[in-house]
Amino acid sequence: MWYQKIIQIFKVKDLRNKILFVLAIFAIFRLMANIPIPGIGLEKIREFSQANQLFGLLNLFTGGALDNLSIIMLGLGPYITATIIMQLLTMIFPALEKIYKEEGEQGRAKFNQYGRILTVPFAFLQSYAMLVLFQRQQIIEQLSFELIITSILTVTAGTLFLMWLGELISEKGIGNGVSLLIFAGIVADVPNSVRQMMLTWDPAKIPSYLFFFAMALVITAGVVLVNEGRRNIPISYAKRVRGTKMYGGVSTYLPLNINPAGVIPIIFALSIMLLPGMVASFLGGMEGIVGTIAQGVNKAFQNMWFYGISYFLLVVLFTYFYTAVTFDPKAISSNLQKMGGFIPGIRPGESTANFMYFILNRVLLVGALFLGFIAVIPSIIAGITGVMVFQFLIGGTALLIVVSVVLDIMRQVNAQLQMREYETF
Repeated sequence: MWYQKIIQIFKVKDLRNKILFVLAIFAIFRLMANIPIPGIGLEKIREFSQANQLFGLLNLFTGGALDNLSIIMLGLGPYITATIIMQLLTMIFPALEKIYKEEGEQGRAKFNQYGRILTVPFAFLQSYAMLVLFQRQQIIEQLSFELIITSILTVTAGTLFLMWLGELISEKGIGNGVSLLIFAGIVADVPNSVRQMMLTWDPAKIPSYLFFFAMALVITAGVVLVNEGRRNIPISYAKRVRGTKMYGGVSTYLPLNINPAGVIPIIFALSIMLLPGMVASFLGGMEGIVGTIAQGVNKAFQNMWFYGISYFLLVVLFTYFYTAVTFDPKAISSNLQKMGGFIPGIRPGESTANFMYFILNRVLLVGALFLGFIAVIPSIIAGITGVMVFQFLIGGTALLIVVSVVLDIMRQVNAQLQMREYETF
């Protein structure tokens, strides 16, 4: 039974300490999300966040920190963007690719350090852009130069501190720290969404609510199914005789995930979608052709059809692009050949790599279309039902992250428990 599993978890001292450590980090995260940056009022920011879909999603990821204009209002966005850009740069600079792929754990640590350094300018620029945007929209009052610098430094420091907390969770806790902090931000916003639904309750919309929650269950089941889906490629190993012993002669498989890129393409597409809108907001008040173009871009991004189609296409594109960066069939084929492994019926070497490309591109099509569908389905369901309150909780990046993190934690906890049972045996 599930409650016996929970009791078993808390009986294991090491596992119990890891879980309590993660919960303590969550408490610090929630405290920081409610500490506003100095000298700024909060009267209109909540209305703007609810009216703007992109900012509403960003606010969801930070657990309401953007609504509060808190010291961590950017969340882990700059760090995630810096990490993604560093990984994409490996396709341009061979020296960077060598550090990332060939120098082992030491090279990976150096690569991660470059990502941390790149986070600083990203956080600085994004915090400045956000404050200028809020001033242009008359959401906050005009700030003095000293207050803008103070706010930018405070928000940048908050992002770096949050990045450090995420790495602490990865090192001393359980699971991926960045994913867990985003997960905590999403879950923390659930009570606020429930409260909003209660305040706007309309008995005439009961059929819409029922349809809404039924779709939520179907979508959740679909996310679990695709997230756990694998395409297994059979692998056989040739028999080898060394001395008086024989090695190999076994068969196994190479699993290809239907969704190998995870949630990264949606986050990167969101960053790309956010940039034109922010730039257009800066330039919207100008006269002449620049102001006209900026107003046209703003109007386009406010159109649900344009936004949805653009978002869907970007997610599909970045799913293929990111998978090309992180998954190299040629390297896998070379490693298999060195270990005496082969795919039955396929020649080792280039033929094996081409076969893997063939399988990957077809499996990836399903994963890319699924990610694109998940990204835009909140708007579709909200448009059908007219229920806007829970649109971020039944689909999109939020649902994908929540399900992925829960499944990952379940796998890691089970692995830890099985390891202890094996040691006892």
